[in-house]
Amino acid sequence: MTKEVTLIATAAMGIEALVAREVRQLGYEPKVKNGQVIYKGPLSAIPRSNLWLRTADRVKLLVGQFEAKTFDELFEQTKALPWEQFIPEDGEVPVIGKSVKSTLYSVSDCQAIVKKAIVDRLTVQHGLATRLPETGALYRVEVSILKDIVTLTIDTSGVGLHKRGYRTGQGEAPLKETLAATLVLLTNWTPDEVFIDPFCGSGTIPIEAALIGQNIAPGFNREFASEEWEFIPQKEWDIALEEAEDLANYDQPLSIIGSDIDHKMIEISKNNALEAGLSDLIEFKQMQVADLTIKDERGYIVTNPPYGKRLKKDYVGHLYESLGNIMKKYPKWSVYVLTAFSEFEKFYGKKATKKRKLFNGFIRTDYYQYFGKR
Repeated sequence: MTKEVTLIATAAMGIEALVAREVRQLGYEPKVKNGQVIYKGPLSAIPRSNLWLRTADRVKLLVGQFEAKTFDELFEQTKALPWEQFIPEDGEVPVIGKSVKSTLYSVSDCQAIVKKAIVDRLTVQHGLATRLPETGALYRVEVSILKDIVTLTIDTSGVGLHKRGYRTGQGEAPLKETLAATLVLLTNWTPDEVFIDPFCGSGTIPIEAALIGQNIAPGFNREFASEEWEFIPQKEWDIALEEAEDLANYDQPLSIIGSDIDHKMIEISKNNALEAGLSDLIEFKQMQVADLTIKDERGYIVTNPPYGKRLKKDYVGHLYESLGNIMKKYPKWSVYVLTAFSEFEKFYGKKATKKRKLFNGFIRTDYYQYFGKR
């Protein structure tokens, strides 16, 4: 069995450098490509990456990469890869795919050919008299073809990494947990400073801030597809979980507040925080933004307010104007706002110190950053 694996942490466009920073913090050396961070590591990198990466979408195991312009080339080169090192004789092997600017453009045909090649290889290598029973653990294979370069991976995460396991409810436009963590990590907030989200919705940003503040691994309370894989010894998962427990700073005091005008969302936020084990660390209260009161000289506002996609422009503009009028009184506070509303700065009343393009799902947004005076 191979002692070193190559992993690909997939990321939303524009935050690859942030994912790479997280990978580096785990002790691996990343290479950044569009939407991907590639790195090598021992088998322990699989559980550690899934447990700790806050901003990646999922972690994939790279099996092989090659050029193919014909179905024969795709079949033969796929079959030549050491699939038996990863997939046991009873492994369940669904194949998904995508093809961009490539000679082999039929995704369904590519999936079928890759599946046949893997099954043929495993049947021979495992000495089976019949085809794979596929009654065991899940090994979801992806065939990705870009400009005739084929990349074959196995998904180690299962459900996407944004599914932390604490969300019991959500609103109409929930923010992914990975994006919420991104918003926090793109600030200079430290756990000893006040943190407020005045448009908290289902509480995702305050909850992710609390996880970051106490250095709690975001995947600590969920399961991953690769936990069932035979080639990763159980001790590797035990060690990774023990490391996560040891590194968590549960004694770190936090001052995190989430507010929203909708009392139903506040109840959902409280339930989500309770499920995350953070209910005693975050204060949620029903309140309109105009009633926001600030007691501390310094602190951070990090928020994802309504964009105006489903609400009237005048209403949304009024919300931003209210927030801007309040924050004029607190020049030492830093304010970070994610919105797709193009006239945000006009209504807020101040040009951002810095602006960064991010994607909230398929919606292009800007992250407006106002740095407090020091």
